[in-house]
Amino acid sequence: MSKPLHPLALFRLTVLGPLASRNQLRRGEVKTLIRELATQTYNIPDSRRVHLSEETILRWYYDWKRSGIDGLIPKSRNDKGQTQLSIEIQSALLHYKKDNPARSINTLISLIEKQGLIAKDKLSRATVHRFLQKQNLSKRIIADKHTIERRSFVAEHSGDIWQGDVLHGPSIQTSSGVRKTYLVSLLDDASRLIVHSAFCLGETALDIEGVLKQAVLKRGLPYKLIIDNGAAYRSGSLQSICAILEIRIIYCRPYEPEGKGKLERFHRTFREQFLNEINAEKITGLDDLNARLWAWLECVYHRRPHAGLQGKTPLDRWRDDLVHVRQLGFIAAKIDDVFCHRVERTVRKDGTISWDGKQFEAAFELVDKKIKLVIDPHTKTALRVESVFGDDLGSVTPLDKISNLNRKRHRPQKTTEAVLKRSINSVELAFQEHQKLFDIPLSEKSFDESQE
Repeated sequence: MSKPLHPLALFRLTVLGPLASRNQLRRGEVKTLIRELATQTYNIPDSRRVHLSEETILRWYYDWKRSGIDGLIPKSRNDKGQTQLSIEIQSALLHYKKDNPARSINTLISLIEKQGLIAKDKLSRATVHRFLQKQNLSKRIIADKHTIERRSFVAEHSGDIWQGDVLHGPSIQTSSGVRKTYLVSLLDDASRLIVHSAFCLGETALDIEGVLKQAVLKRGLPYKLIIDNGAAYRSGSLQSICAILEIRIIYCRPYEPEGKGKLERFHRTFREQFLNEINAEKITGLDDLNARLWAWLECVYHRRPHAGLQGKTPLDRWRDDLVHVRQLGFIAAKIDDVFCHRVERTVRKDGTISWDGKQFEAAFELVDKKIKLVIDPHTKTALRVESVFGDDLGSVTPLDKISNLNRKRHRPQKTTEAVLKRSINSVELAFQEHQKLFDIPLSEKSFDESQE
């Protein structure tokens, strides 16, 4: 009975397929084939890497030529279990690691170098790791009182929780030159469905709001949205939009990506299957890049069985829960208005408002009142004026000083009652008091009048 093949040896033979399957190779063909193999991506066992160097593939090829598949079996180290570290370095490593189990290997090496036990860059991380591993100290164990409890969770139904994050994308050629792109994505927690994703030229609040708008139009409204704690996610406009749509925002703590673990796993898949495959030089612009993204999502990612979904595809899992998804309903008719920005202003005495270096005119009755200017953030145009409570107060127009030159002004009419009220002042009151003091009838004319 033949012995089973070593899985790593079988993987290496698979990589060498184009070389191992041919009996004879012409001069220069080995180098050409190896260079081509090194450009491909691989699912390397027990490794997160996806590429192999030309030197590694060449070494495997000569090992196979000498000993066949047995030559591809990983060799055990002759000094396995032994260390070449001096007694002083071993003692120092044990002391520093036990003193603070959370110390990383880089920190330990830095402390050893500062102590003068070894020259800088002469102690490798692998050597230290093997030594600590033998001592059962390789893990960064943190004291219980500092340990954060982690628990795996999943939303019960689609639409219960969405997770949002940004991934750095490729640089592409645009009309304004080469620009870096950012992938803004929203993932449904229960189904792993990407409710919407798009490459943007920034990672601002406006980019995130644009993706959220498309997501709710396509997939309805979530109950909760888990996002980062960055400034873009804490913008007043995003918080206002979510408040109107009754979406509860949950901010992850800084430096704790575990809260969005499912989206982080999608990013890993996205790097391996999309970013590593796409040729950025052939992309003609942002729309071209997004067209390829959306085609990959709908035709590949959403239709591939997912281990975390018991073999179901994200699309099938989403469809199972359609009855639980919160629909837009009547909000769909005013969705553009929901995603408008609102900035608070006080109307000046000349009926003008300023925003983004521009001046606008509002109704003169609003002078000295606080209002909200409704802005279309994509076109950067002012649409109308609202009260601080959201009531519509009419339109707003750009200031035209030349037209205002011949514009008829509104003036209040002087009524008799207003004139009478204005005649009662401190001078008249003093005069009346003086007349009473000397018993002079108020109806009598003054001295000047009698002279006339």
